[in-house]
Amino acid sequence: MDVSVMPSHAELTTQQAADLLNVSQAYLIGLLEEGTIPYRHRRIRYDNLMAYKRESEAKNRAAADELAELGRELGI
Repeated sequence: MDVSVMPSHAELTTQQAADLLNVSQAYLIGLLEEGTIPYRHRRIRYDNLMAYKRESEAKNRAAADELAELGRELGI
């Protein structure tokens, strides 16, 4: 496991940000263009990217919990 230290105000390229999220650069650019993640001149602040990642992971966990509950209710 690689570990790196980055200041929260550091700005990342779209490719660096996409790599951190494990998504394609095209998908990340779509998120930027729809206003999901704030950016400036195709640079994304590390703290904004990590805030998006935390929110996204929380939504994914909630959806998984909801599906598990539905499965229990249906006896699956």
